[in-house]
Amino acid sequence: MSEFDQVINRRGTSSVKWDMHPGDDLLHLWVADTDFPPPPAVREALQKRLEHGIFGYTMVGEEVRAAVMQWTNTRYHWEIQKEWLLFSPGVVPSLSFAVQAYTQPDDKVLIQAPVYAPFFDIVRRNGRELVVNELLVRDGRYEMDFAALERQLQDGVKLFILCSPHNPVGRVWTKEELLRLGNLCEQYDVLIMSDDIHADIIFSGHTHTPLASLSAGLADRTITAIAPSKTFNIAGLQASALIIPNEQRRKEITAVLQRQGFHSLNTFASAAMEAAYAHGGPWLDELLVYLEKNARFACDFLRTELPQLITYEPEGTYLLWVDCRSLGMGQEELMNVLQQKARIVVEPGKKFGPGSEGFIRINLGCPRSLLAEALRRLKAVL
Repeated sequence: MSEFDQVINRRGTSSVKWDMHPGDDLLHLWVADTDFPPPPAVREALQKRLEHGIFGYTMVGEEVRAAVMQWTNTRYHWEIQKEWLLFSPGVVPSLSFAVQAYTQPDDKVLIQAPVYAPFFDIVRRNGRELVVNELLVRDGRYEMDFAALERQLQDGVKLFILCSPHNPVGRVWTKEELLRLGNLCEQYDVLIMSDDIHADIIFSGHTHTPLASLSAGLADRTITAIAPSKTFNIAGLQASALIIPNEQRRKEITAVLQRQGFHSLNTFASAAMEAAYAHGGPWLDELLVYLEKNARFACDFLRTELPQLITYEPEGTYLLWVDCRSLGMGQEELMNVLQQKARIVVEPGKKFGPGSEGFIRINLGCPRSLLAEALRRLKAVL
């Protein structure tokens, strides 16, 4: 039995995933964290730091920077310089920092829907104008609508927030797609904030390419956000990194960080990030095999047992996007049926933007026995 098959009770730990919706018989496959403990190296690093016993002000040491640089080189074939690195409590705060640093009130910020819900909130709550470029479905696969995208970019967009790999549809953008996107942003002088938080969860036959790694020109206009949080299930420690090759762009976002009063990662975040990136590779390789089997298991089950649903098999991430519109239910009714009758909690598609009502997003990052039971319940109700 794999270590990832172990079912760990997370109830009563102030877990957003397991404690926000009460009910002892509910199965929680919604918010994007996994139900797996982080690698032993991360737990050992945290234990060692705890045993030291003093937790004063902490700076991000050179060892952390070296671990991040090693990781991007090994995993993404992208050599970065330590001067390019800034640190943040999370990718979502980083997106907000970028909007504040690189745009002014009422400037246009573009996102591609369906997409991670905080993208919408960050643009609107910072008083910027939201521009939505909807993805297209061709031959059962989501693609970028480049024709519409060009029309929107040339209409004064200042910042493009890219989700790569894409949440919730599970696309790993190809190098060709990214180059075409990057060329448009260069042509119309648009900055790019690339959320690469799922960059490590890539399935066989696909490769994650950081947009900024494709050319010097794209590196100059791209801010890349990465984090060990999804990969190693340490989101609660609040650690992420920004990779910004352009010195002026670093100064601009540093000024925002300082205005917000943020100066460094917390003690445990720093220790966990270093251990994860320095020693977590072999553990991740095993996790990827398990997650890909989970994805295939879920897709095969749904296509065989519930063929009325349209399932988009993920190329990366541990998230499964499912079209339930053929059931003829509104989003609220669908969610009520799933939670009250099937006793499973998933993400409602509606929160991911235009065209997503009637969809659901299922978190596959759990022991397969739990996933199988959730799918069995889904079949029994539908």
